[in-house]
Amino acid sequence: MYRSLEECVIDLEKNGHLVRIHEEVDPYLEMAAIHMRVHEAGGPALLFERVKGSKFRAVSNLFGTVERSKFIFRHTWEAVQNVMAVRNDPMQALKHPLKNVGAGLAAVKALPLKNNGGQPVAAQEIKISDLPLIQHWPDDGGAFVTLPQVYSENPEKAGIMNSNLGMYRIQLSGNEYEMDKEIGLHYQIHRGIGIHQEKANRRGQSLKVSCFIGGPPAHTLSAVMPLPEGLSEMTFAGLLSGRRFRYSYIDGFCISNEADFVITGEIHPGETKPEGPFGDHLGYYSLIHPFPVMKVHKVYAKPNAIWPFTVVGRPPQEDTAFGELIHELTGDAIKQEIPGVKEVHAVDAAGVHPLLFAIGSERYTPYQQVKQPTEMLTIANRILGTGQLSLAKYLFITAEENQPLDTHREADFLTYMMERIDLRRDIHFYTNTTIDTLDYSGTGLNTGSKVVFAAYGDKRRELCLEVPEALKELRVFEQPRLIMPGIVALQGPAFTTYPDAAREIQEWSDAIQSRGQVASCPMIILSDDSSFMSETISNFLWATFTRSNPSHDIHGVNGSYEHKHWGCDQVIIDARIKPHHAPPLISDPIVEKNIGRLFVQGASLGGIKL
Repeated sequence: MYRSLEECVIDLEKNGHLVRIHEEVDPYLEMAAIHMRVHEAGGPALLFERVKGSKFRAVSNLFGTVERSKFIFRHTWEAVQNVMAVRNDPMQALKHPLKNVGAGLAAVKALPLKNNGGQPVAAQEIKISDLPLIQHWPDDGGAFVTLPQVYSENPEKAGIMNSNLGMYRIQLSGNEYEMDKEIGLHYQIHRGIGIHQEKANRRGQSLKVSCFIGGPPAHTLSAVMPLPEGLSEMTFAGLLSGRRFRYSYIDGFCISNEADFVITGEIHPGETKPEGPFGDHLGYYSLIHPFPVMKVHKVYAKPNAIWPFTVVGRPPQEDTAFGELIHELTGDAIKQEIPGVKEVHAVDAAGVHPLLFAIGSERYTPYQQVKQPTEMLTIANRILGTGQLSLAKYLFITAEENQPLDTHREADFLTYMMERIDLRRDIHFYTNTTIDTLDYSGTGLNTGSKVVFAAYGDKRRELCLEVPEALKELRVFEQPRLIMPGIVALQGPAFTTYPDAAREIQEWSDAIQSRGQVASCPMIILSDDSSFMSETISNFLWATFTRSNPSHDIHGVNGSYEHKHWGCDQVIIDARIKPHHAPPLISDPIVEKNIGRLFVQGASLGGIKL
């Protein structure tokens, strides 16, 4: 049970989970590049002891593997799981009161503790420019905080039990921000802090915000947890750390006494500035948009403070481990929230939000003569209307029948779907709706479409195990490659406009029809590089579902409408890069070469197997 980030670092190093980097490292691109190379190799946490331009140390890759994360929380993990289980299924507490009394006591003992006497973080007042100003990707707009805990309180009902703690990215430098006086906050209005801001705006007052960085690792994880109603992030932080969250107030701002750094400031009604670009978790840059600007009040740092950071980009990255931790801790919460759901998997390889795989139930079928998706369509609507799941663009949903399914075995799950889907019945669109703000495949910021592929019933087809002859030696879309059974990638010319694409695809699909049906291949992917698309399942999931907007980019061989429902013989997804897409993240080759000095024999990272 750590009282500080320093204690965690020492413990990890003692147990072989952390390596110190003694050489001076540049926060401009180098630190991020080192982190990514070590993370990709499954390596240890990293303590950067000499950060160019700053007196503070920095640590990364703390949560780089699930195993290391569980080691960090080894003393409290089981107790937290017990509390979460009771919160997710309160009836169990009533049925087994003696068994679950410990969970209730644990939650009570974890309540936040106001402690004005101990404020190590307030030991020194510093400036934003004193911090490790880490820029992660070449075209980022400046330096960002990537593991913040952003705290705000309800303006209508102040106090820590009416607060929100969220991980919203913070831009420290660049663009139009006045150094040491302003920083940018990126969040959506429907998030906790956004609700607080909207209430403050209606009252015509500024919103006080505190940004905590560092402290016990449990505080960082609590900022990203989707918690049940009634369990605050501060209480959860106490549960996971085995130590109550200690706080106080300075100048009317809440202070996390055990944080390594705290930035306090105010967001004034209607004040925004351009924020971004930022290399994001979809594997592309999120672009420049107006977001709230925070007027900096004061910046604090504890003695020997350590700056924690991570790097986001095309999955898998460190936030992949975050996702797995959250899934383990929340357990069966989704089953309680959506009856009939067995499993929902936000596919990490596709950037999490664009693609969901789900297993539901199909209890209506016994009363029908034909096995078809019915109940699962109701479940699909519930899934797409629930929390972060509502950001998804693609939902593939089925129900088990005579064999177990696992949504985390992506290829097997899709094979099961492709064998059973009726492409004239089982594709359901939602147009002109919301998608993830970070996803630029739609028609505008936060605007796009969704589609549900639902499959149930007996096996309808044998899937092709090689490219069908009908897909070979065609014009326009060429070089067919098998991605997996029943799914083939083709390569086409660069995308220009949607009318041109519709014409090209129609002419091409007409040519396929003239060659006869290719029923063994229900899904065709159009791409810029069919070799890349088919090289790995990960490439297929990432490129297909981050580069397509269902309403605009799904076509079909012999597509037609019946009573306003669209269907086809083979579904075509145009996953080519479009002119309006955000650029993908590409590392700087010079930086990649320069950091090689740290991995040679005798250097700090020379012992890491790459």
